[in-house]
Amino acid sequence: MLLARTLEEKLVSLYRGGLITGGVYVGRGQEAVSVACGLFLQKGDIFAPLIRDQAGRSAFGEPLLDVTRTYLGSRQGPMRGRDGNIHRGRPRNNQLAMISHLGAMVSVTVGALMAKRFHGEKNFVGLSCIGEGGMQTGSFHEGMNIAAIEQVPLVVVATNNHYAYSTPNDREFACHDLVDRAIGYGFEGYTVDGTDLTDCLDMIGSAVKRARAGRPPQLVVASVLRLSGHGEHDDASYVTDEIKRQPFARDCLKLAEQTIVDVNLLDAATLREWRKDAAAQVDQAISTAQKEAAPEADEEDWCAISTRDLVDPLE
Repeated sequence: MLLARTLEEKLVSLYRGGLITGGVYVGRGQEAVSVACGLFLQKGDIFAPLIRDQAGRSAFGEPLLDVTRTYLGSRQGPMRGRDGNIHRGRPRNNQLAMISHLGAMVSVTVGALMAKRFHGEKNFVGLSCIGEGGMQTGSFHEGMNIAAIEQVPLVVVATNNHYAYSTPNDREFACHDLVDRAIGYGFEGYTVDGTDLTDCLDMIGSAVKRARAGRPPQLVVASVLRLSGHGEHDDASYVTDEIKRQPFARDCLKLAEQTIVDVNLLDAATLREWRKDAAAQVDQAISTAQKEAAPEADEEDWCAISTRDLVDPLE
């Protein structure tokens, strides 16, 4: 959580200084949910993170250099400088590259799980992240339906951050609680306080365990507030003061830090050292990426897939 927050704050600073082209999208306020998604997955599991899941990506093993190289346009990055923010993936490590049609990633995850089943693999789980806005798309409903029909070992973690860009919940859906949809899909449904790291670890970890054990697909709905704009180009002026006063508007990182100090898991001095270490790691990753070459059109083969080495054996 701390590493992801430190990294994203630095990326925001670079963006505002004109050193990043395109957009910057951060997960401030959603790190507790995201990190729990990445922590409980094992080698061979499938992970489909979205735009606010840097904490989960880091927990799943994504190197900081993958992030800084992508945002800073390095030819050494996973996108070879062709995409400037959050569409990167790690196909060899089963981290799917997200697409901007967010609801569609559930179907992509289901497809990856079915491929593993067809190949005779055992003891695997897929976890797909989604926001409450993406839950209103037709492709999301289709993905949930086929997941339940095929009974794949899937966990869908839906983060309700109360705004789909600038659209509030009451203009997104009419049901009392999004988890109520689980029974209609044929999923088992659970809710979690997305500001409470302990609750997130317990509920998401349990959902992964149930899916791995052969229970029906799992839907976990977390309630948080997006503590930033949709992207750094958005000042989020539409977020009301009333919403900001709600319990789900708490900063999950500050809450987690205070909790671990209060229960004597560590002291304030150790926490300061953690912050220094996180900042040093981030600075090193940024410095490395800034020194690397940008893409050059006349030296590219323009393969649609940047990871050419994954394609060559198939030809």
